[in-house]
Formats: sequence, C-alpha cells, structure tokens
Amino acid sequence: MIVNFHKYQGAGNDFVIIDNRTNSITDKKEELAIKLCDRKFGVGSDGLIFIENTDEANFLVDFLNPDGSRSFCGNGSRCGVQFALDNGVFSGSKTSFLANDGIHFAEVKKSSINVEMKNVDKVEKINLDYFAETGSPHYVSYFDSIQDLNMIEYGQKIRYSTKYKEKGTNVNAVEVLSENHIKVRTYERGVENETLACGTGVTACALSYAVLNNIESDTINIDAVGGKLKVSFVKGVNDSFTRIWLEGPAEFVFKGDINV
Repeated sequence: MIVNFHKYQGAGNDFVIIDNRTNSITDKKEELAIKLCDRKFGVGSDGLIFIENTDEANFLVDFLNPDGSRSFCGNGSRCGVQFALDNGVFSGSKTSFLANDGIHFAEVKKSSINVEMKNVDKVEKINLDYFAETGSPHYVSYFDSIQDLNMIEYGQKIRYSTKYKEKGTNVNAVEVLSENHIKVRTYERGVENETLACGTGVTACALSYAVLNNIESDTINIDAVGGKLKVSFVKGVNDSFTRIWLEGPAEFVFKGDINV
C-alpha cells in the first residue's frame, strides 16, 4: 500500500502526519508508527499523527509514539493544527481538536500555533525535584548547567527506576537562565531518546518553575534544544494550574509517498 505523508516540525520535535479523514487506514496503526518513525528504515520522526474526522471537534489528532504507544503530544498537536490549517480542514484563527485526553482548543498566531493544555491538578514535589501529568507524565530536575549533561543516561536512570519502570515517565533537565526564562532538555519515553523539544515536557518545567518561585500567573520563556517555546498559566490552590497554553512554531518540512 502506498501511503502519502507530510513531515512537520515544532522546535525540532518532528512528526510524520497522515491525512486519514477517508479512514483508508483503520488497523495496524501501531506497526505503521514503528515503521515510519524509524530514522534508518522509515521516514524518521518523534511520532506519527493521523488527522481524522470526529463529531466532537473540528478534527481528531491521533498521536502514536515511535514504539507504537499512544499519549498526548503538545508539539505534535501544534503541528497537527498547522497541517489541518494548511490542508483546509479548518479556516480562521481558532479551532478545536480531539486528542486521546479529550478536546483541546488552538489559536493560530502570526508566527506560532498555540494549544490549550488540560488543567493540571497538582505539581508534586519529590525532594528537590518535581513530577507533573501534563498530558504525559514528566519528571523535572534542576541543574546549575545542563549543557554537558548526559541526558540519555540521566533520563534512563529515572525512566527505568523502580518507581517509574512499569508505566514509564519522561525526564526533563532544567537550567534557569534569568527570571521567567529557562533552558530545558528532555528524554522522552516511547522515543527512548533525547528529543530536540517536548511540548508536554516544557509545560511541566514551566509549571514546576512557577511552584518553585511561587508565581501565580505569567508566561515562561523556554529554550529547548531545537527552538524556543512559551508556556502561560494561572496557578490555583495546592499547586494546581488552569488556563495553560503552549506556544511555539510549527512548520511544514516536506511530503512524499512511502510503500508500506
């Protein structure tokens, strides 16, 4: 079967996107994700996205990790929104989409795609570190410098620890650059490697920074390895958060056909 695909990236977080609104692909999506995301034998990406029809929102973003597992993906969703706009799935500056964790809203700005994240009930403090569910589970640690950190080694140490081994967790390293400005590196489960950016990851880092500094409402600027992102929020009681928005670029890279 010949499959038409598009490649998009958001701050270096790259995705293969398939327009599946005709339901031409209904099964073996997990196997297809493993094949297409492979950087040696496939197209190569941090995830596979199917854009599909749904009665609950303007469209559905069905995201799969390179190992075939499913989760919510912040940058993947932003790229999915850009793809949907580019291909006439919706028009205008606002839209909604259904993901595996429910309905999300998105806004198209001049140079960014902004996605509203789900509310976070609590950012958990673990000794000097933090843990938050921001659509995917994220462990956050702070360092004086993350430039020379062996991110894969550190990420695997946490991800495969006794506490997280069964379900897995993403692992983030944060360096504070200045007030409301942080640098982030992320090891992603499902990819099992460091990625150039992670939307749910920088969101968890921004929220942990708000807890650390007792910030009630603000926008945090984040330097990921592959580009710049922003996270805005409103902090509630018991380190809960609402009105969380992830903002950043989403760009078309190329398109093609592959025989699967």
